Amino acid sequence: MSTADGLAHGLPQRMPRSPQPGRHRKPEQLVAPEGAPALVLAVPGTPDASVRSLAEEVVSIARSEMPGLNAWIGYIDAEADQGEDFPSLAAVLAWVTADRAERAERTGAELPDGPSAIVVPLLPGPDAAVTRRITQAIADSKAPVELTDVLGPHPLLAEGVHVRLSEAGLSRADRARLFTVSTAADGIILATSGGEEAVQSAGITGMLLSARLAVPVMAAALDSVGAVARIAEQLRAAGATQLALAPYVIGPELPEGLLGAAEREAACTAAEPLGAYPAVGKLVLTQYAGALGIRSAQLAVHAQA
Repeated sequence: MSTADGLAHGLPQRMPRSPQPGRHRKPEQLVAPEGAPALVLAVPGTPDASVRSLAEEVVSIARSEMPGLNAWIGYIDAEADQGEDFPSLAAVLAWVTADRAERAERTGAELPDGPSAIVVPLLPGPDAAVTRRITQAIADSKAPVELTDVLGPHPLLAEGVHVRLSEAGLSRADRARLFTVSTAADGIILATSGGEEAVQSAGITGMLLSARLAVPVMAAALDSVGAVARIAEQLRAAGATQLALAPYVIGPELPEGLLGAAEREAACTAAEPLGAYPAVGKLVLTQYAGALGIRSAQLAVHAQA
């Protein structure tokens, strides 16, 4: 569990960067407003140690961008017997609300108006089934909560997918470099989960990715039987001879084995999921700050960094 006092299990926490001197220094960092609602990261999928580590890294990135941020992690699909290591989203929302009331009573201050927490789903695109589970957890908690939109589509997610492809040797690190990559793909399957709406959303990111790589990119549903194979056939029919599978998922939301099955289905190599790519943490903060009405120049700079 992650709280305002730091990450659980004594893990290191990212520290805010010191301001850069001189007239070219970056804008000063945002600081969490006094009495602001907590940020609660809603993490889908079966929670385990690797999922917890990823979620804590995402929260750490958000904290480094907004000092003083009161951030928690709630697991949408946590089981009752998993204990405090993997608290359910409903439990975390109840704790946050109780903690806020206790602090107000202790200091003699009035309980602030508005939500006690802002819930940000750890998802790159829409997923109706996950959203229903989040909504149910909010209802179960009986807490005054605001739910934000998912993280994408966004140019930073296209950047993240590009980086994962380059790490796997499936694309150039950038178009300006003159060296060639013998394994570079000439067609990309942008694979996502969450149904048809998620595929349509991924298609927008796919256009941004295609512009970065100058190769065709087509979105496909990992959780729809035969969808990845159909897109692979379309790309090959259009002239692509070397395909790559680019997961447009953060990771926890993907059932185990689904990505490997899609890789075999398309008969091509896959990159890694987005994971705790720095832009993911920044976009989580962007959604939270947007819900607070913070639309400052600093936030815009951070989201594009």
